[in-house]
Amino acid sequence: MKTTTCVFCKIAEGTIPANKIYEDDHVLAFLDIQPATVGHTLVITKKHFDQFLSTPKEEMHWMMNVAQRIGQIQISMLNARGVNILTNSYPAAGQTVAHVHVHVIPRYSPDDRLRIEMLPASEKMKVDLPQIAEQLVEGFKK
Repeated sequence: MKTTTCVFCKIAEGTIPANKIYEDDHVLAFLDIQPATVGHTLVITKKHFDQFLSTPKEEMHWMMNVAQRIGQIQISMLNARGVNILTNSYPAAGQTVAHVHVHVIPRYSPDDRLRIEMLPASEKMKVDLPQIAEQLVEGFKK
């Protein structure tokens, strides 16, 4: 029997309990114990991958299919008015558990506490959009 220290691997193995929403051979979805809103759900791969950017496409696609379905259910069953589906890669982006996971966060009001803020107008003026676009296009060529 393998021993792991990853909390999400332990949840997937069943050694740590969770409020499961969905499970199949590839993914597990469960309620977040530190929710941003009521019904905040995490979708994880059962296999360990450190973060979204290094997850094989097949696993990532299945995880996002399940996240989409959970969002649909949150709207129909929890009466959410919207849903945020997001993932964080690396600590600088807010990733706190080094196991790929997708947050499915039901939104009930535009006035809730959850904020994803854009650059202030004064900062937007300093951004060279053509230069950034050129760098990103170059990345696709590699």
